[in-house]
Amino acid sequence: MSQGIRLLEPQLNGSALFIGVVMSRFNAPVCEGLRDACLAELIALGVPAGNITLATVPGALEIPLALQAMAQSESHEFDALIALGAVIRGETYHFELVSNESGAGVSRVALDYGLPIANAILTTETDEQAEVRMVEKGREAARVAVEMANLQQELFS
Repeated sequence: MSQGIRLLEPQLNGSALFIGVVMSRFNAPVCEGLRDACLAELIALGVPAGNITLATVPGALEIPLALQAMAQSESHEFDALIALGAVIRGETYHFELVSNESGAGVSRVALDYGLPIANAILTTETDEQAEVRMVEKGREAARVAVEMANLQQELFS
């Protein structure tokens, strides 16, 4: 590597971070598995439990609005947000609509507010696929949120 390059290494220390989590209640067993894995990983990364706010919403389409409310909150400043949900294919086109719109909404909030958002809205063909992925995806969301919050702070410091 060339001398003089500023290399920003991944930082996974969450001890000074405030994290907001929005979880869909639709497909509850999978979403609760995502939640449990995510919250456990946030704690393992040093995020104090008192610095974590969890909100639930009816389904994946409602996640972006709750994320937006957290991003706009004047009473609490979040360093990163996490979206947790599960969209499992059914027999109608609704799967594509919910998957695409929830994902686009999450990205829009992140870009509009300059706030890292870890998107852990699973989109799977079957319940079994979602159950297999929920624990690792929940943990991954926590790591992404902490790493990106720290990166953003370092970039703006």
